[in-house]
Amino acid sequence: METPDLLEKVTNLAKRRGFIFPSAEIYGGFRSTYDYGPLGANMLRNIRQAWWQSMVQTRTDIVGIDAAILGPPAVWAASGHLATFTDPLVDCKKCKERWREDKIDGVCPNCGSTEFTEPRDFNLMFKTQAGPVEGEGATAYLRPETAQGMFTNFANVLATSRKKPPFGIAQIGKAFRNEITPQNFVFRTREFELMEMEYFVPPADADEWYRYWIQYRLDWYIDLGIPADQLRLHEHEAKDLSHYSRGTTDVEFAYPWGFDELEGIANRGDYDLTQHAKASGVSLDYFDQSTNERYTPYVIEPAVGATRLLIAFLLSAYHEDEIEGEIRTVLRLDWRLAPYQVAVLPLSKKPELEGVSREVLDILQPHFMCDYDVTQSIGRRYRRQDEVGTPFCITVDFDTLEDRAVTVRDRDTTEQVRVKIGDLLASLRERTNQH
Repeated sequence: METPDLLEKVTNLAKRRGFIFPSAEIYGGFRSTYDYGPLGANMLRNIRQAWWQSMVQTRTDIVGIDAAILGPPAVWAASGHLATFTDPLVDCKKCKERWREDKIDGVCPNCGSTEFTEPRDFNLMFKTQAGPVEGEGATAYLRPETAQGMFTNFANVLATSRKKPPFGIAQIGKAFRNEITPQNFVFRTREFELMEMEYFVPPADADEWYRYWIQYRLDWYIDLGIPADQLRLHEHEAKDLSHYSRGTTDVEFAYPWGFDELEGIANRGDYDLTQHAKASGVSLDYFDQSTNERYTPYVIEPAVGATRLLIAFLLSAYHEDEIEGEIRTVLRLDWRLAPYQVAVLPLSKKPELEGVSREVLDILQPHFMCDYDVTQSIGRRYRRQDEVGTPFCITVDFDTLEDRAVTVRDRDTTEQVRVKIGDLLASLRERTNQH
């Protein structure tokens, strides 16, 4: 669904239904920071799990770590971030707003002026102090990416995991970038969550693995419900590559403002391991006993923001249709991503119905994230669950007391079928292709 106001509709839904709130809203908010409410927290957890399952759990060649957020200057000097992690900053001479020069095409988005200061480099790193003593020895940085923790732990993982190239190290965690112009809701923020994987390969095999991971990651989005025509691949030209990159391809998504980056897959060459080896004095080579060869592995890196993914999945899933003459808003999320997979809805608050409903809930909760809703009419509750993407509603009615069966309603088709309570778990597992 492509409409000019789609972002506004999804933004409003996200706030109204508890996906995303402005951070510190009771104090007027804090620019470019957001809190994730009950539904947003559930959905982010599901996104992380879907990524981890695909990248770690179902593979034998990738392991995970969880590295520190704070890092010493030596790490960021070796990685090149202190010298090159910059954006070109300009000030509008008329309204005094600051912008990234490469994002405004010479016109101030705020006032329309074309008069700017000379561009100057602005480092995106967040600098802080570690410990009570001011001074260079106490300087630390919040990580702008999770990658460096995987490079500095390369030797540790190699020694303890019994892996050898090709193998990967994956990580999910917070990162921080002092963006000049945060924009488009949670698309670009100063605090975000990254999901990155560094895949270490023999240099001769790097291009083959680079192409492999591009296709593997593209297929992941399609499997989770984003239509193929809302995705495309964009390979960077040589002049646009980062200082470490020998090749980068973005998976782009059709946002309401046009195609934009969803995920980047880069061939980082041996830049990172070589730089850290030089700076630390610790060898980060690999010796292959089968070939009697020593080399510095090349690295293929798929990297994506979990929070950016959340808004892309919401935009892709948002639909409006008509049911019985009434406009219905529905999020057609894959069941693996939906904040609640099942909602249990007693037809009334009568104790006997609530008792059976709680029994149903006890059966399903170990296997699905469930909502329990007894407020308002059943029709309103269906619409509410449709709007937040719940795939299945289980209605417990007075007939349930007699036949021990419940009504299962499908979100997308609105079809309803009667299922025995004893068969309910198996029925839902079949519908979600769980075995």
